[in-house]
Amino acid sequence: MNKKNIKKVVLAYSGGLDTSVILKWLGDNYHCEVITFTADIGQGEEVEPARTKAQKLGIKPENIFIKDLREEFIRDFVFPMFRANSIYEGEYLLGTSIARPLIAKHLVEIAKQVGADAISHGATGKGNDQVRFEIGAYALNPDIKVIAPWREWDLNSREKLLEYAESAGIQIEKKTNKSPYSMDANLLHISYEGQILENPNVAPEEDMWRWSVSPKDAPNESEVISIEFKNGDGIAINGEKLSPANFWAKLNELGCRHGIGRLDLVENRYVGMKSRGCYETPGGTIYLKAHRAMESLCLDREEAHLKDEIMPKYASLIYNGYWFSPEREALQALIDKTQQKVEGIVRLELYKGNVIVLGRESKNSLFNAAYSTFEEDSVYNQSDAEGFIKLNALRFIISGKTRK
Repeated sequence: MNKKNIKKVVLAYSGGLDTSVILKWLGDNYHCEVITFTADIGQGEEVEPARTKAQKLGIKPENIFIKDLREEFIRDFVFPMFRANSIYEGEYLLGTSIARPLIAKHLVEIAKQVGADAISHGATGKGNDQVRFEIGAYALNPDIKVIAPWREWDLNSREKLLEYAESAGIQIEKKTNKSPYSMDANLLHISYEGQILENPNVAPEEDMWRWSVSPKDAPNESEVISIEFKNGDGIAINGEKLSPANFWAKLNELGCRHGIGRLDLVENRYVGMKSRGCYETPGGTIYLKAHRAMESLCLDREEAHLKDEIMPKYASLIYNGYWFSPEREALQALIDKTQQKVEGIVRLELYKGNVIVLGRESKNSLFNAAYSTFEEDSVYNQSDAEGFIKLNALRFIISGKTRK
């Protein structure tokens, strides 16, 4: 990349050490104008201080963008993903993965708005996020340039970052009780990596978990809740209609209270190595159980089975950064078609890390007691099953005769 051709860069800026160093480094090395973009996706911390930090580092007020994306995040990314019941490698609910295309989308939009030549991010050269940010950006603007400082500089340790920050006059706040882990948070989850977690045989310390109480310390009394669905998306909790972001915030509150949604996982990164991470996804864990319960009433058998067959592919596309790919969009169209009659109410019991389905009801229910009852009925002729079995066993019967 010819640095002389880069006049303006839009940086995904959190206000933390890494992106503050990147902000200054871009100016020092590319001699370009830097525009900052900070997304509020429900990470649980104030994002407005990023404005002050950026101004202190010399960014013009008109070049600082802070957006509240919480509603868009849940409505346009999290809900569509959960319509597929997406789980990566059997356990991971894709909390980090699904946020990256949203951020990439707004980076590209702001770059177009301000006439920037490039975008930049703070993802390292070892992680999945660099892939997710950049594939997403190229899908939306094939001509965009991407600057990934971690793949260019030699500031490959926290000590070197701190030295650079000190030499550049970047003020780094000293936080007490700061987690030693690398963390990522949004309305869907919080993740932890690094430090003792780099040994997959060492259990995480209890004080690592930031959101949820331990199941051991959760209330001794269970709590019964209801979730209402329409077109496959949650619309109400305990009868109260909520916006997408408020719906998810309420689910998180309930899950954290009852110690729900903790996960310790060794996963396969797209870039090749295995990675050990811990996750808290309280609302997502409750929601997945409820959504599958609602689908169990409303989906035709083959519809449901087809969804289960394509789900691993769909989940891998999200994990690997292909949210804006034609294949993900094609799968989404199929998935969304199945959700048109997924409507009704699921009752759940929350208790010490567990989510228990108590009941479900829907006007679109395909459950017909007249056919499924164990009592006497007048609609099902049990002798019909004999021919059904014989026809399905015919190939085995023919094959078996050849072995005589």
